Amino acid sequence: MAHPSAVSSTGRTLEINRVLRNTYLLLSMTLLFSAVMAGVSMAIGISPMMGLGLSIGSLVLLFVTLKKAEGASGIFWIFAFTGMQGMSLGWILNHYAGMSNGPGLIMQALGLTSAIFIGLSLYVITTKKDFSFMRGFLFAGLLVVIGAALINIFVGSPVAFIAINAAIAMLMTGLILFDTSRIVNGGETNYIRATVSLYLNFINLFMSLLHLLGMGGDD
Repeated sequence: MAHPSAVSSTGRTLEINRVLRNTYLLLSMTLLFSAVMAGVSMAIGISPMMGLGLSIGSLVLLFVTLKKAEGASGIFWIFAFTGMQGMSLGWILNHYAGMSNGPGLIMQALGLTSAIFIGLSLYVITTKKDFSFMRGFLFAGLLVVIGAALINIFVGSPVAFIAINAAIAMLMTGLILFDTSRIVNGGETNYIRATVSLYLNFINLFMSLLHLLGMGGDD
């Protein structure tokens, strides 16, 4: 007869694998849906003000999604959130697409983001290393970056803009490690919440890399 601890360990492993599988399946679907909605937004040609309105709307939907994550409606809300988030990026993507090497720039940022995301995820899943020790550093870093970004809205310094986006890129790589390790080590058992975290890490890393790659173009 199997030892109770062995049965418990096997059950925990199966549960973690289920959450991982569901998370990455849902993440791929939400990223694809976001890309489609961003394409629609670009085709329509939404204004920066409309983009800001959609960003605020997606922030509201983010909180609703996290609140509904345990229920059956969680799937609907995560697609509503990621769809609106994708639409809010249309005007920024149009801005970069209008540059001389715009489409190439966007694909470069997307390719680099995907490579970093997949590489870091595979590292954590393979090694099962616990990155929970990074929590305090990442939280403090996010507060500093948000504060600096808000100040720079009024200052408008190109140097600060580059530094802020470089800091965001570094923080997102840390958050990918942190959030993936939480799933792998059983710290996050809800695949909708796990998907939201990884989705935000991917999108923010993509946008920060796009800003950095495009800094040689228009302001």
